[in-house]
Amino acid sequence: MQTRISEILNKIGHDPVTVAPGATVYSAIEAMVRSDVGAAVVVREGGVCGIITERDYLRGVALKGRTSHATAVSEIMSSRVVVVAPDRTVGECMAIMTRHKFRHLPVVDGERLVGVISMRDLNAAICANQATEIEHLTRYITGSYPG
Repeated sequence: MQTRISEILNKIGHDPVTVAPGATVYSAIEAMVRSDVGAAVVVREGGVCGIITERDYLRGVALKGRTSHATAVSEIMSSRVVVVAPDRTVGECMAIMTRHKFRHLPVVDGERLVGVISMRDLNAAICANQATEIEHLTRYITGSYPG
């Protein structure tokens, strides 16, 4: 699908949840719950240095008997972060996320974090595109297509 990620961000917003590496996991989870998202981008000096997800919490805190109040984000975050530019397409991002087996993808413009897209956002864009395509094809087949 050729829809650009910038188009999706214009619909869902450009305000990603961010946390510092030294923040507690509790504060990161609290921020994610407040914003109803499953991931927070970890930033240091304005640049992306990691990402923390609900899954990181489960694996790095809950299953290891740690407490979220005493564990720093830097201890459980994923530090090898794949990012994309806003001009990438839904299809390209879907392929990246599927290949790397993650559900959240930070979007950066140059060095600046401009948003996060999720697999849910990509699926919604694909479904909307397919609905439009079906409508056009139906109009064409029934003879009501403007032409």
